[in-house]
Amino acid sequence: MEKQYCKVGSINPIGSGSQELQLLRHQLQHFNQKALEAAQKDSRLKDFFERKAQKIQKMLQRSL
Repeated sequence: MEKQYCKVGSINPIGSGSQELQLLRHQLQHFNQKALEAAQKDSRLKDFFERKAQKIQKMLQRSL
């Protein structure tokens, strides 16, 4: 049997330029939507999604 290696925890770059911005905007919209959905069910989950959205918003502001 041959040895196989796995890249656990390896990181792939997001992309560059407009691809990165487009992906970040999509993620921001996704987390904001999830926060709205979670607001009715669980406030801790809502807070989690809001924090994720805030981090992405900061990344977007730095890149512009």
